[in-house]
Amino acid sequence: MEPTTARRQPRKAGTPMRKLVTLLIASSLLALTATAARAQNKDAKAKVKVYDFSGDTIEGDLIKPEGSSVDARDFAKHSSLIKIRKDFIAEILKSAEDL
Repeated sequence: MEPTTARRQPRKAGTPMRKLVTLLIASSLLALTATAARAQNKDAKAKVKVYDFSGDTIEGDLIKPEGSSVDARDFAKHSSLIKIRKDFIAEILKSAEDL
């Protein structure tokens, strides 16, 4: 058996069948999204509850701890850990001369 030398023609991007399948998939995704949104809205409406406490009187005392309260700690004053070198520019010029 000899191999055939005929090549298949590439399919065109806009064939009617491909357009139809794309349209069906897009419409089904749209329908599923709309259905899910409607179901979510129904669940949100059903879960709303309102409680009315206007007739209840609540009495009580404010309980605070005894003793003195500490507001905040003062941070210690330290000198800077960064030391600014005075000979830095001279070293840069020296390294540039070496190039």
